[in-house]
Amino acid sequence: MTTSLTVTEVYPCILGESTLAGRPCTLVRLTGCNLRCRYCDSEFSFHGGERRTVPDLVATARDHGFGLALVTGGEPLLQSGAPELVAALLAEGIAVQVETGGSIDTSALPDGAHVVLDLKCPASGESGRMDWGNLARLRPTDDVKFVVSDRTDFDWALAIVEEHGLEARANVLFSPAFGTLDPATLAEWILASRVRGRLHLQIHKYVWEPDRRGV
Repeated sequence: MTTSLTVTEVYPCILGESTLAGRPCTLVRLTGCNLRCRYCDSEFSFHGGERRTVPDLVATARDHGFGLALVTGGEPLLQSGAPELVAALLAEGIAVQVETGGSIDTSALPDGAHVVLDLKCPASGESGRMDWGNLARLRPTDDVKFVVSDRTDFDWALAIVEEHGLEARANVLFSPAFGTLDPATLAEWILASRVRGRLHLQIHKYVWEPDRRGV
């Protein structure tokens, strides 16, 4: 039987986040999420969607011709077929980035996937639901992202980075919650802390309207 997944949208875009930000890619947004972050910008992906098969999604990414796909949500790992989709994209020679909210075990993802682990800070309202075992599964090519809403969030993120030695184990990204924290303020905090992380902006929200879909 051919595996299918429930998909909210698929489209060519400029990758807005992660260490690969700025590259053209195919965005595959899977439907459903088990978290309800206070600043969520993709609530439209919680419900609905359409069923699409893995071969169909791979063919779409291949036809776009970018050689890169982002599998995101919602929470893509809620769907059991997500690792199969990632494996099929990789087998097609398409690099794959998977953005996950940190609450679900990432070990089912195939080798070669670029994981963006979006660890939820306290202001998200979901920091208590993280699967901390995911930190041990990180590889040097993976990213750990902290969306920071205030100074409490930033100090919490610094403590996690220190406790788990993340600077030496993955790319550490600090992103200001869009419309909540001034990027310049976060930049000053990063400079003062001497943390070896990156200021990370959602560049698609600066290129296009923040709530525009399909880009």
